[in-house]
Amino acid sequence: MEDFITLEQIDQAVDMVRRNTRHQPEIGIILGSGLGGLADAVEDADSIPFCEIPFWPTSTVYGHEGRLVIGKLEGKLVMMMQGRAHYYEGYSMSHVGLPVRVMQRMGIKTLVVTNAAGAIRPDFMPGDLMLIYDHIALVGMVGMNPLRGPNLDVFGPRFPDMSQAYDRDLLALAEIVAAEKGIEVRKGVYICLSGPSFEGPADLRFLRAIGADAVGMSTVPEVIVARHGGMRVLGISGISNKANLDGSTITTHEEVLEAGRIIVPKLVEVIRGVVKRC
Repeated sequence: MEDFITLEQIDQAVDMVRRNTRHQPEIGIILGSGLGGLADAVEDADSIPFCEIPFWPTSTVYGHEGRLVIGKLEGKLVMMMQGRAHYYEGYSMSHVGLPVRVMQRMGIKTLVVTNAAGAIRPDFMPGDLMLIYDHIALVGMVGMNPLRGPNLDVFGPRFPDMSQAYDRDLLALAEIVAAEKGIEVRKGVYICLSGPSFEGPADLRFLRAIGADAVGMSTVPEVIVARHGGMRVLGISGISNKANLDGSTITTHEEVLEAGRIIVPKLVEVIRGVVKRC
């Protein structure tokens, strides 16, 4: 039997988190590769290492600090994941979705999810922010859907709708905030692959042909779980490298982290503004 996360396991994780924080968070935030700097802005914070939370998937990737930070951001109580785990690290998709289940069980209704993504559109540049207005769940289409297995009816229906996975009002708010801050943002479609190898030129040409603008190895499983549980979702990609459609460049994880240093100040401004108003 595949490793499906149970409600009992989720509640054990919830109990541990509640015992180690003074706060009742209302907004969840997931920070991707190289984007963990936003956690430094959380005030009056309680910090919990992932490895201390029962059944919580622990990140093994450099650039993911691997801790839960709970405190105040722009006057709102947030639960911020400084880093995440990925399917390619050996976890089941159900396990990857456990942190979002914990957020739901703790009463969080809004999720802001970020990632570092590779450009597919040739005009996207490293350092750009892309607001995600839709995704292509390619890994889910081939059987690696985080909702596979027994449905947890307490969260949502067996067949949840994904026609508006990313909340239109939050998307519009993020655009307004970015404009007020003088930050240029793109909008696009994000596609999730399983990883951990980076995409080759033929891969990228295929992904471009089916409508993707940026590609990564996360986010979509978390968003599917979030929407199954009725959460509102805002997704933001930090573009870490140009599209390598002709095989003329080499993509590295170091490049992704370096781009994060350019992206973080802009990402901080946008997320702060959204959190303050939502």
